Amino acid sequence: MMMTFRWLRCPWRTQMISKRCMVIFLFACMLTGVFMMSMGLIRSPKMCHMPSIPRIEDRHRTGTGGDQQDYKDYDTDTKYTLSDGSLYHYNDKNPLIFIGGMPRSGTTLMRAMLDSHPSVRCGEETRLIPRLLQQRSNWKRSKVESIRLKEAGISDELIDSVIKNFMLEIIIKHGPPAEVLCDKDPFNLKSTEYLHHLFPNAKFILMMRDGRATVHSIITRKVSITGFDVTSYRDTLLKWNKIVSDMYTQCKNVGSDICMMVKYEKLVLKPELMLRKILEFLDLPWNDSVLHHENFIGDSIKLSKTERSTDQVVNPINKDALYKWVGNLPDDVVADMANIAPMLAVLGYDPRSDRLYMDSHMRQDPRRGGRKSVVNDDLSLAESRMQLSQSQQAIANR
Repeated sequence: MMMTFRWLRCPWRTQMISKRCMVIFLFACMLTGVFMMSMGLIRSPKMCHMPSIPRIEDRHRTGTGGDQQDYKDYDTDTKYTLSDGSLYHYNDKNPLIFIGGMPRSGTTLMRAMLDSHPSVRCGEETRLIPRLLQQRSNWKRSKVESIRLKEAGISDELIDSVIKNFMLEIIIKHGPPAEVLCDKDPFNLKSTEYLHHLFPNAKFILMMRDGRATVHSIITRKVSITGFDVTSYRDTLLKWNKIVSDMYTQCKNVGSDICMMVKYEKLVLKPELMLRKILEFLDLPWNDSVLHHENFIGDSIKLSKTERSTDQVVNPINKDALYKWVGNLPDDVVADMANIAPMLAVLGYDPRSDRLYMDSHMRQDPRRGGRKSVVNDDLSLAESRMQLSQSQQAIANR
């Protein structure tokens, strides 16, 4: 062997290998390879029997792409066995819970209440899931991008499978196992219909709150939201109206047995009444712990320091937030409220003025004079107003 290397030595000139040296070296490598194959030390590529990749035009026949059933073997199917022998089995057929709504509408309070139930685990906002859903929405809206994905062999079924499994992995593994898993990312309910398609047994809770209170909270607490000018009440109310309208429509489209609208005001003023309705909707047994979520903070309820509502949800239910916005909106915005935020009327809120809101919707809670609190029924009044609006529009179009 030493003789071979000496024979292969070639002169170096200006740090370049001569052509003659390169030819001799490659020839020696080839001879070495032939010798090792003859001795059985290495195998020919033809002898490895590597499975061939089917051509794109053959994939529908071979079952490696194209049809939604082709991806079923890749679906997440996770099992957890605890020390006490409890077995948790998760897949896309589980009765997941999705909590959403406009930020500062009570989504964190709602998830803390459910997190205190012994059968439920929600956890902090994932932040990843709404971004993935938004990206998929961008692809669908762009005709050019849709064509590019199709040409690349990326079908809608494949995208659905990837998103579904990604979401399951995040929801399952970002907290301890529980009988029922829950996700609270406020903007997820902009995709309620799509999520219902991915998870047919899931249920959705859409938190609603007076848009004026929501916007006042966003601006005063400096909550940054992409695309929002959080220094302007008018701009933020316009954006609130658009997003809430979209969420409201999708919730209605999937049906009241799949999506429940919950008003923040009613949840705060009548917590037990509303929570009993919510747990019945979710097919969960009643448990008094949901009325005292603050007792479970740091134990079964984990909070993120980066979420704006963390400093508030550690306390018992607080009614003060219901009134903080009153008298603090710009006069020009109050005067034009019906045009800026027509969803207020659809949801049963009176857009005419903050004082009328206090008189007709809240009246006075027991701490402010002892009289009984009153909040309009959300769905019945909202539906009647929506039907009236649609009837008027139909007459106008004749």
